[in-house]
Amino acid sequence: MKRALSGLLAVLLAANALAMLFASLWWYGAVPGVTATGPFNPHFVRDIGATYLTVALGLGWFAARPAQGWPALVAAAVFLDLHALIHVHDAALSPVCGHDLLRDFPGVFLPALIATTLAAFPKTKSA
Repeated sequence: MKRALSGLLAVLLAANALAMLFASLWWYGAVPGVTATGPFNPHFVRDIGATYLTVALGLGWFAARPAQGWPALVAAAVFLDLHALIHVHDAALSPVCGHDLLRDFPGVFLPALIATTLAAFPKTKSA
């Protein structure tokens, strides 16, 4: 189950990464809340897309070979957690804090929770 969950998350984050890398302007307009963060910067969007692709590869490595891929999973979880903390900080400063947190839950907080849980409990029969 853990391998399947890690693999699914890897595919979803890789799709996001590829959109950021190869359809940056479309991604910028399509993801809720992104336009409120400032003007479109294609270089920055692609930089973060490269990061998401690296995270997806780490999750995929864990899905394929849990024992060898666990350190990459931990690194992926750290990025996703730090990214989520930045969103919490920004939401706390926003006049619509609760709205921002709910909006960001599926794309920011849920992946971080999944990756962190997988990294914290890597050794089970389902791994």
